[in-house]
Amino acid sequence: MRVAVVGGGPGGLYAAALLKRLDPTREITVWERNAPDHTFGFGVVLSDETLGGIEHADPVVYEALRREFVRWDDIDIVHRGVRHTSGGHGFAALGRRRLLEILHERCRSLGVDLRFRTEAPHPARLTQEYDLVVAADGVHSATRAAHADAFRPVLTPHRCRYIWLAADFAFDAFRFEIAETEHGVMQLHGYPYAADASTVIVEMREEVWRAAGFDAGDESESDPRESVERCAKIFADALGGRPLKSNNSAWTTFRTVVNERWSHGNVVLLGDAAHTAHFSIGSGTKLAVEDALALAACLTEQPSLERALSAYEEERRPVVASTQRAARASLEWFENLGLHLHQPPRRFAFNLLTRSRRVTHDNLRLRDAHFTEAVEREFGCPPGTPPMFTPFRMRGLTLRNRVVVSPMDMYSATDGLPGDFHLVHLGARALGGAGLVMTEMVCVSPEGRITPGCTGLYTAGQADAWRRITDFVHTAAPGAAIGVQLGHSGRKGSTKLMWEGMDEPLPDGNWPLVAASPLPYKPGGRTPRELSRAQLTDLREQFAAAAWRAARVGFDLLELHCAHGYLLSGFLSPLTNRRTDAYGGSLAKRLRFPLEVFDAVRGVWPAERPMTVRISATDWAEGGTSADDAVEIARAFAAHGADAIDVSTGQVVADETPEFGRSYQTPFADRIRHEARVPVIAVGAISSWDDVNSLILAGRTDLCALGRPHLYDPNWTLHAAAEQGYTGAAAEWPAPYRAGSRPPRTGRTDAPKPRLTPLS
Repeated sequence: MRVAVVGGGPGGLYAAALLKRLDPTREITVWERNAPDHTFGFGVVLSDETLGGIEHADPVVYEALRREFVRWDDIDIVHRGVRHTSGGHGFAALGRRRLLEILHERCRSLGVDLRFRTEAPHPARLTQEYDLVVAADGVHSATRAAHADAFRPVLTPHRCRYIWLAADFAFDAFRFEIAETEHGVMQLHGYPYAADASTVIVEMREEVWRAAGFDAGDESESDPRESVERCAKIFADALGGRPLKSNNSAWTTFRTVVNERWSHGNVVLLGDAAHTAHFSIGSGTKLAVEDALALAACLTEQPSLERALSAYEEERRPVVASTQRAARASLEWFENLGLHLHQPPRRFAFNLLTRSRRVTHDNLRLRDAHFTEAVEREFGCPPGTPPMFTPFRMRGLTLRNRVVVSPMDMYSATDGLPGDFHLVHLGARALGGAGLVMTEMVCVSPEGRITPGCTGLYTAGQADAWRRITDFVHTAAPGAAIGVQLGHSGRKGSTKLMWEGMDEPLPDGNWPLVAASPLPYKPGGRTPRELSRAQLTDLREQFAAAAWRAARVGFDLLELHCAHGYLLSGFLSPLTNRRTDAYGGSLAKRLRFPLEVFDAVRGVWPAERPMTVRISATDWAEGGTSADDAVEIARAFAAHGADAIDVSTGQVVADETPEFGRSYQTPFADRIRHEARVPVIAVGAISSWDDVNSLILAGRTDLCALGRPHLYDPNWTLHAAAEQGYTGAAAEWPAPYRAGSRPPRTGRTDAPKPRLTPLS
């Protein structure tokens, strides 16, 4: 096999070495347009997991790396003159130039043809002359560009500028330092990579970079000395007054690279050519080296090149996608660093450490229990109490813990009446320990239902049925609160039950649809009528009447549903509100009717009981509600008396493109909490008690709403308490259940092990 490797970075070199080691008959050529010692950046960080893979695949390279590594455990976070240190993190780093030298030596010893200062032939020629072309030519990959129609790359620029520098001394920890300057917030990321050297990255938002004048004069020079000197002065305390140095350094903007495909014919992408992940989680070289390991293994294991490249992508894509999600969360946290500056320094440090969601409360407790316990004390956790089991107060309601059973439509009512199913469903979850149990969206009129199976609060009989449920919760599950979510389906109504065809129109028995504007939810779907002024008045009264009934039957909290494309949400989004009257146009006008409804409901809802509002913080569609809009929407509702904002996203338009992932909606809640200064409920793929503790303690949310986990386990909160060894009042087992508060015994696994070996 003849193999062409385009790009002499760590990923390309390691792939060449592995491929040659596994099969010495392979003819492998590496093209690198720069000199051997020409490299971008200074230090490289590798994880123990990556090093384990290197050790197994090539002990020679591993041993050479092991001798060079600088190892450390601590992370220092310096915020407003206060330094907090967290230990137990375990890093290993070495100089990038030395890493390349080790790989050069290994390639040469194996017989790889290294061609420096040489441009690779055109990709079309390489694909004809070689059996395999490995494109390891970086974020600006020419190979990828030549086959862009096949790879379909998407390059997303971000909002910060950064510059890669170095210092001639070793930090004694991985250091994050924040500088609040007259131009805005700047941050330093620094770590040692040799006994006498450290990498230093200075980063700031684009507008701060421009305001500070870094965009003037020297940004295109190979040695931007003025920028380097200014950065050294800004972070003089961190550097001890020492200078910084550059190495082909220039201010740049990070770009996230995603490719629809990683291989085309006999060409395969590797490292930054295939994907990038922000440097704040130290992942670029790590991912490239792991790509090389996987590619070499798949070429050995699979019977054909086609199968090998397919297996390589299948193996690596999920890992990379997970890393990119974590990197995106970290990147956005630093982009929005200003939101968190008001936090106490220790809690700020915890927030920074858990920003990517890969380091969590429980994980950090294992690494550094002393630091984590100090953050908990600062937050107000009593001894032995996890953050999720601290109380939270809204008006006259004190929730015993921070867990909310999220509103989930059950589609199991008859004529709007909740029945035995709803009693068991909601009652079981109240018995299961949650602080607040929310109903599904309860509709304010027959025409406001989503499906024939949706519940309502528009008749006295429905009110009586709900009273049965609230009485049960308050009697059988003392300490649990129950809330009602009021809404109207708008243009998304008159559809089949979810399991019969979600959002599909009923075959018969339809009712008329109304909405802000006459736009169907799905192409070919039913078109609603635009609401007249008189109908708006009627709807407002329907909401108020339902709220009055909700108060009479004993609900502890009321949530107004202004999300997911239902009627009130339809007024808020510019994609669904095309009105030209006083209720359409600017955001202030689009807010008018939802606020009128809120005021009408607040007017009949008891003053001592809290009200929340659920919103879609983004439509996940071009031209729709933006994160900036969401902050203004939250501010408006808070000004009218909302006690918290329940922050969801999407489901407003059928052609949305959401960015799913663990806790993927939490950044929107985080921003609203800090910018609008209103408590928030985070929701969306929060599935573990560790996530709940992490989000609460970091200050990204006040409450966490979980849906599917409570479908899987009605006793989710009680089990979370048991697994954490918590036995306090915030998660008290009902008396009839106390015998089950410990996990059942299982079969024994402690049989005696063989101890004596017969003599030979």
